[in-house]
Amino acid sequence: MLLLSDIAIADVKALLGRYGLDFAPVADGQPIPGSYWGECEAGLIGSTVHARADTPVHSLLHEAAHLIVLPPERRAQVHTDATDSVEEEDAVCVLQALLGDALPGVGRERILADMDEWGYTFRLGSALAYFERDAEAAWDWLGARGLADASRRRLVLP
Repeated sequence: MLLLSDIAIADVKALLGRYGLDFAPVADGQPIPGSYWGECEAGLIGSTVHARADTPVHSLLHEAAHLIVLPPERRAQVHTDATDSVEEEDAVCVLQALLGDALPGVGRERILADMDEWGYTFRLGSALAYFERDAEAAWDWLGARGLADASRRRLVLP
């Protein structure tokens, strides 16, 4: 499992900043504010993603993706739980893998593998199979919002 301590924080801050998001590091052993899952999982409050050194990168990207798909006025209302639909959650699962491509040394393949290791479940048996063969609605959802190029299976950076 790739952890936040394994990558450059400056890269995380730069990526989140492109989307108008902030990153708030949390000291080792301290509870993560706004964490839905608790333990080492990333948290959300407003437009800020909170994480510790032991937070899995896929968790940080998943929570960031929740904020990215929201319009700024809705971001301000977020605390811990950002999703209000299955369609949005599906799109966030695809977007978090795409965001992995935007972090040096990470990539979508690593994010998808870590999603499987964490315990995500998909109808076709893996995050990669979902991403490649079962996520058309999610790709369309992201494409309609200008966040991904569905035909090329790529992230569209702001």
